[in-house]
Amino acid sequence: MDIDAWVWWLIAAVGLGIPLVLTAMPEFGMFAVGAVAGAVTAALGGGIVLQVVVFVVVSVALIAVVRPIAARHRSQQPQVASGVEALKGRQAEVLERVDARGGRIKLAGEVWSARALDSTQSFEAGQQVDVVEIDGATAIVM
Repeated sequence: MDIDAWVWWLIAAVGLGIPLVLTAMPEFGMFAVGAVAGAVTAALGGGIVLQVVVFVVVSVALIAVVRPIAARHRSQQPQVASGVEALKGRQAEVLERVDARGGRIKLAGEVWSARALDSTQSFEAGQQVDVVEIDGATAIVM
């Protein structure tokens, strides 16, 4: 029983897909797409040299184009802040006097411990303050 070349290319594509899933390295996926392109070339009657050339060109092109785009997206900061990052820059209401030693504020519907950014400043109950930083469970305000 003689297996056609395109079947071997599909077997190679599946073989390259396995490490993609196990290692989460997208380069294996790009090689798998190149192997599928080689299978298509073989199914259309292209010779072995053309099949290998198509595999290499498609794989290298995908790595050259897709990889830098993916790296750029991976390095960008999320557009929507979440967690404590979402609290920075918000306003809060002082519940108990806040100075350099401490105090209490109401921030996003919750009571937080707080301290003044500037050690010479203090804020009285009822005043509005801006949250500039979150240090553990303490909001730094000004």
